[in-house]
Parts: sequence; C-alpha cells; structure tokens
Amino acid sequence: MRGNTLRGTALSPTDAGTSPRSRRAATVALEHVSKRFGDHVEDQPAVDDLDLFIPAGATCVLVGPSGCGKTTTLRMVNRLIEPSGGRILIDGEPIAGRDPTELRRGIGYVIQQVGLFPHQTIAENVEVVPRLLGWPAARRRERVEELLRLVGLDPARHLRRYPAELSGGERQRVGVARALAADPPLLLMDEPFGAVDPIVRARLQEELLRLQRELGKTILFVTHDIDEAILMGDLVAVMRQGGTLAQFAPPAELLAHPASDFVARFVGADRALKRLTLRRVGELAPAPVTIAVAGEPLGAARARGGPGAPGHLLLVDHEGRALGWVDARGLPDDRPADPTTARPPAPLLEAETTLRDALSILLDAAGSPGIVVDDTGRPTGLLTVEAITAALQDGNGPGGTGEDAPPPAGSRPTGG
Repeated sequence: MRGNTLRGTALSPTDAGTSPRSRRAATVALEHVSKRFGDHVEDQPAVDDLDLFIPAGATCVLVGPSGCGKTTTLRMVNRLIEPSGGRILIDGEPIAGRDPTELRRGIGYVIQQVGLFPHQTIAENVEVVPRLLGWPAARRRERVEELLRLVGLDPARHLRRYPAELSGGERQRVGVARALAADPPLLLMDEPFGAVDPIVRARLQEELLRLQRELGKTILFVTHDIDEAILMGDLVAVMRQGGTLAQFAPPAELLAHPASDFVARFVGADRALKRLTLRRVGELAPAPVTIAVAGEPLGAARARGGPGAPGHLLLVDHEGRALGWVDARGLPDDRPADPTTARPPAPLLEAETTLRDALSILLDAAGSPGIVVDDTGRPTGLLTVEAITAALQDGNGPGGTGEDAPPPAGSRPTGG
C-alpha cells in the first residue's frame, strides 16, 4: 500500500501537529490573497481572493489551465512575487514580516528547468543552501551523499560530475536533492517533471511519492496535468482563468463530486477510471489460488486446494516464486508438477500497482486474472477485472466517496 494517511482523507488542521507525517513540515495558509500586475484597479487580477489552508505533511497540487495563476501563487509563497492583497502564513506566522532571503533558505524550490549551476559539480549544486547557512564541510559532504542516495543516485558516480553530463531525469533528481538539502519544512515544486519524457516522468513521480512517504514534507506542487494532480496530491486546488479557485478537495472528492461544470470538464469524462488511480492492488483482498510446488505430486496441491480445487494450478519454485500455470486436469495425483509444462505466469501485479494500471494490464491480457505478488515475488492470490470493477463501486474503501467518507479537508482552523 502507498501508506499515505492523507490520501483522500487529508488531515484536519487540529490533526496536523500530531501526525507522524508532520515531522519537519509546516502549515501554509493563504488568506484572501490577490495579485494584480498592473497599476490600475480595473486590471484583471492574476490571482483573485485565494483562500487555502494546507496542513503540515500534505501535498497540495495547484492545477488549472495556462494563465490561471498557479505559478504566481507558488512564487508568492516564497516572496519571489509580492501579493497585492491578503496575507500568507507559514506555521501561523505572516511571511510579509520576514526577511525574503532568510525565508527562501527555509523553503525548498524545484522548477521545471531544474536551474542547476552548469559550472558547479553535482555536489556543489546540492550543498548550495547548507553552504550559505554555514554548515561545516564534513556535514555538507555527508548530507549531499545522503540525499543523492535518497533520490536514487550513486554518490560515487555523481558527486564530481557536472549537470551537462547527466540525463534530464538525473538532473531533475539532483534538483529535488538540492531542494531538500537543508531539511526544509516546505517544498515548492513548479511543474518539476514537465520537461522529461513520459517514462521518466512516471518514474520521477513514483520517486517523489516514495520520498514523501519517508520524509512527510509539506509540498505545494504546480501542474497543468489533472492526472498528475490526482496521482500526487492529498489535496487538489483547481484554479480557473482570472486566478479564482474553482474547487479545493481531496482527489476522491474532486472526482466524485465536481463543484461545477468547469471542474467536471477539466477533470474529464473518465472520472471513474481516474478514481482507480487513487487505489493500489495491495488494498484489495486477492482471491485464493491453489499452488503447486515444482516437483511435488499434483495430489498434494489438490489436497491443499480442497474439494473445489481448480484444474489449473499455479506452479512455484522452492523459494515460493511463481513459475507458471500447470493444467492438471486428467492427470494422476502421483504425477510430479513439471515446470517444463507450465505456461508463463503473466500478468504479475505488485501491491503498489494502481488499480488503473492493473485494469489496463488485465485487459491487455484478454481479461486473464493477474497474479498478485509480494515484494519478494511470492504469490499472494489473484486479481480479476471483476474485482477491480467491484472496487470502483465500493464507496467506503480508501479513495472512496461513500456516505461515511469524511468531508473534504483543508478547512481553516477556528480563529486562524
């Protein structure tokens, strides 16, 4: 399972301070924030009366069409742009009274173009903020190596290389490492994966989700891609032209109950399929499967399966890993389970696979059941198209939207 306690049921402000996901994380509040770039009152605002509260440890995604004020909003949080009205608070403290340089050193920032210094090594790029903060060299070196490993890069191979020697995906990982260098409580990410190809983008998305499970930062994430917003966000703020907020809700609420025709059109007609992105294979109880160990008599496998054991048995090796299907119909009980007669065990499904991906895999396999395997490759049961369809109709499971589901989070604390 993804293990994200915020997923679809984001923390309320009263929960935020006690959640294990709020370690070194900050609350963020935008109170009636507006931004006009012209000098005249009649100039159309880029952001208009934006009101949001993001609990500590949550990932909030700002999504909407081009020109709706997403990036402007992000840049107002670290004062690269000053708001024309309203106020922004981090951990309850208005940022307007803080020194902008000091503020930015406590906020990680990742942009689409990465922004690495081309004349500096990867190590020098990652340690920029710790060096400005006066960390000793040994501590900086230890932190750089730790972060490169955290984002999936080998320090021995990458420390002394330059950005031009890295692939786009590697440079983006370095950008994330640099943003995390001083352990900031808040990360701002402006379309961080928009400049890489779809395969690399999917890998980086999963890598960020893994990092967030481990680190529990507060993340404000900008994208124009609703699929990315639903995948990455605990909360999704849909913005529209003129910088107004169309809807602010957990992904499941957004998909099940769009607040307007604009939101419904932006989310798309395939809202039901998008809901499957919110759930993982490991959240469903797999159907039982009768297993035969390579070389053992077929009768032993049939006995384990009971009177209703199917004619097709799942063959595993002596380590318990799937080898394939064996058709045991009509074969005597004393016949050994023979790996040479086994059909390939595809499709295999891992617990972390989204139900949307699992459905696609099963349909591509002509509807054959998928074999659910644990992280060691051992089968735990079967998953069918019918089971995924049933999960889609289940409104009370994780990511569901039944009557017992909690209301949308992100509301402001009383008296805030």
